[in-house]
Formats: sequence, C-alpha cells, structure tokens
Amino acid sequence: MATSFASLKTSGDSSLKNLTEELSKLNPTNNAPQGDDRIWKPTVDKAGNGYAVIRFLPASANEEVPFVRVFNHGFQGPGGWYIENSLTTLGQKDPLSELNTQLWNNGTEAGKEQARKQKRRLNYYSNIYVVKDPGNPDNEGRIFIYKYGKKIFDKINDLMHPEFEDETPVNPFDFWKGADFKLKIRQVDGYRNYDKSEFDSPASLNDDDEQLEAVWNKQYKLQEFVEPSSFKSYDELKTKLDRVLGKAAPQTTAAEAQVVEEEESSWSDNASASSPPLSHTPAEEDDDISFFKKLAEED
Repeated sequence: MATSFASLKTSGDSSLKNLTEELSKLNPTNNAPQGDDRIWKPTVDKAGNGYAVIRFLPASANEEVPFVRVFNHGFQGPGGWYIENSLTTLGQKDPLSELNTQLWNNGTEAGKEQARKQKRRLNYYSNIYVVKDPGNPDNEGRIFIYKYGKKIFDKINDLMHPEFEDETPVNPFDFWKGADFKLKIRQVDGYRNYDKSEFDSPASLNDDDEQLEAVWNKQYKLQEFVEPSSFKSYDELKTKLDRVLGKAAPQTTAAEAQVVEEEESSWSDNASASSPPLSHTPAEEDDDISFFKKLAEED
C-alpha cells in the first residue's frame, strides 16, 4: 500500500510486481455518479472520432491498486429501465445474475438472447492526468477519474505482460517509468473503436518530484465506487427487477429518466449508432458466453 509519496519512486519494481499479482486475480470482465464532474470524457467530432493523451496515475494514498472495477446491468424491459450496480462486484449474489444463469441454462435460444440483453457490463475507474485534450484544452494539466472498459484495460495489461521476450514490462501507472496513453477513437461500422490507441515510450511524467507529489496529492479516492453503500440490497434490486420485467406496475421516475439519458452516452462506446443502446457487439458476445458458461459450471 502506498502510504507516502517518497515510497513511490523507490518501490517501482515491487509496485509492478504487486500490481501484476492483483491483475492476475481478476476475471476478464459500471457506475459513476451521474453528472460527476470528476469524470473525464474524451471529446469526439461529428463523425465520432477523437484524440487525447492521458497518463494513468499511481494508487492514491492508502489505496492498494490504481484502479477499481464495477459490474452493472442496463437494459429496458416492459416495465421501464433497469440501470443498477451488480452485487457481483462485491462477490455477493445478485438477482439479475441469478436470473441470467437460469435463462442461459434453460436450453433455448430465446433464453440466451434475453440473458445477453441483460448481461453484466464492466467498467474500470482510474485517476488520470490529462496531457493533451484538443477538444477541451482547459482539461490539460488537470487530474480526473477516467471510466473505461475492457478494450483499454487489455492494452494496459498487454503493456505489463508483453508477448515477446525482447519486450520489457512497463507499469503504466508509474510516475517515473510509466508511459503516456494516446487515446485514438474512431467510428467503425457504427461502433466506437479504440484499436489504434497506444502507449508511448516510457518516460517520467515530470522531472520535478515536487510537482509530481502535488499531482499525487490531488488524486481522488477510488474505493467509494466499490463501497457497499453504493449498492442497493438484494431485495431492493429484486423489487426493481420484477417491476422492469413487467411483474409489477411500471413506473419511471424523473430521476431514472435522467439516468437513462446520461447513460446512453457512455453505452454508445459499445452500441451501434443505428441500434438501441445496450445492443451487444460480436466481440463482446464471446466474453458473455464464457461468463455464462462459468456460472453454469459453478451452479
């Protein structure tokens, strides 16, 4: 656990080792407070393309790793929208995950299709330093929380676990030995695509340790995203799920309508511009099948 700024510089190699061990515990696998001005979002043009340079930052004081992950569900049923954090984030039973397992195991394509529609989604949260933001230059030099998905997380993981022997593992969250991340967003076949995004060569974020410490002291605590208080209880989620699935009288509050409007923007990362939000992509489907098969084996 990083408890002082001074320990960050001397613990670079051990930090990479500890972070690698933490990553190995995770399965390949979403909810920031809506309207949260701490959350940075890249700007895209009318064609859906965008570019920015960011730097992933180390773990904040008294936090062990520089990211957290949150599962959630988001879909529309006959009784309205279901947009909730999944209790599986906390390693607890979740009513929708249980239902999806039953649907997947019922032997019908209709059941599997409904399970896919209602599937878990995953986001990671990290502190970042914005190096370059052409769409919003006022963000440059500021610290934000970045909410990102599996595609970008895989690039982080690949940098830490290079494929070839002549490549050196790099901890992208390191102030001194990390690397800037060039975020390149394209619209491909109606989908937001991050394939061309890449890390630059390793380099210190700044040669002045006092300035780096100032950045470190401004970072946000990420654990609030996985605090139990951020999640509804099993019974509350079950009541909401029953209503959305048409088992109770439908009603949509003004607050829920606002959540839907704001969430649709983030869902567009994985949804076709011409299809309803939350439609799955073929690439995601492979992950879903593995997830449901694993659940079935554990059942």
